[in-house]
Amino acid sequence: MTSWDAIQRQVRERAAERCEYCRMHESLQGATFHIEHVVPRSHGGNSRPENLAWACPRCNLCKSDRVEVPDPESGKLVPLFNPRVDGWGDHFRWEDYRVVPLTAIGRATAAALDLNHPRRIRIRQAEETFDLFPPDDP
Repeated sequence: MTSWDAIQRQVRERAAERCEYCRMHESLQGATFHIEHVVPRSHGGNSRPENLAWACPRCNLCKSDRVEVPDPESGKLVPLFNPRVDGWGDHFRWEDYRVVPLTAIGRATAAALDLNHPRRIRIRQAEETFDLFPPDDP
């Protein structure tokens, strides 16, 4: 049986120490990143690595226990971005320091997780100073 510490290390390393939603690097953050259940336990998710993501506190709190949210353009419920099965570059791209959604999943996730909050943009600017922005495509 694998220890929780080993699972946490595996998830963190797989994510290259970046939030798997907003792509922020944890090294410049004052807060500790979290293990996040992509499919929450309240929706039948498990705590195996294939259902876990490395998430900054803001993304983790904004996502909460949701697996789908309304697309701001159509109003229809769509799945949130799932870092275990979705490619980040398939749903988002960078424009300067902003996350630009490319799909309904991207729009819904960007809105629900507030991916372009002014503080996040300032952090991305600071990351560039340390050669941490833009992040490599996961």
